[in-house]
Amino acid sequence: MEKLIQGAIKFQEEDFLEHQELYESLQRTQNPETLFIGCADSRVVPSKITNTKPGELFVIRNVGNIVPPYAQHNHFISITSAIEYAVMVLNVQNIIVCGHSNCGACQAIYNDISDETRHLKKWIRLLEPVRHQVDILKPNSFAKRIWLTEQINIEVQVDNLLNYPFIKKKWEEKQLNIFGWYYIIPTGEIMNYDLHTKEFRVIKPKEEQ
Repeated sequence: MEKLIQGAIKFQEEDFLEHQELYESLQRTQNPETLFIGCADSRVVPSKITNTKPGELFVIRNVGNIVPPYAQHNHFISITSAIEYAVMVLNVQNIIVCGHSNCGACQAIYNDISDETRHLKKWIRLLEPVRHQVDILKPNSFAKRIWLTEQINIEVQVDNLLNYPFIKKKWEEKQLNIFGWYYIIPTGEIMNYDLHTKEFRVIKPKEEQ
């Protein structure tokens, strides 16, 4: 905890003062361009991998970067209300669903989860459609199974987003862009999911494309 306290002091004495004008401008309002839906994994830091400043991202994080299927009444109102707020109130222009390598949630669907973590067990059940799609592909190794699971999970969550009527409407009217990202922790690479070709491709500088 002492490390965090010292970090807070350093922030106040250095980072805040360096960007004081920015922080003061955010005092009463926010106008983020992008909703970032990512995993709660401590190794995935949205502002780091997007090189963004405070006020530029509206962030939702949960175990497995899951977007609960749309329903008029569901048990996951915290996530759905945050999505609704970002899209309908803040009018974000982009949504990124970001999964990552070595994802514990994607591995958990192949393991027995203890009843002692019953809420986690219920949450992970939302990944059953992902598991079903992976099973159809019959991967020949556990490593390939997890790799496919992590990427198909992103595809499924993007599809879930498009089942939200207010999102589908904005997307079809080209008022909203939707992206699926796969972040590879040990290399720092990010693969972008093309909604039309259904393929993942590494994001590269334009001159390298």
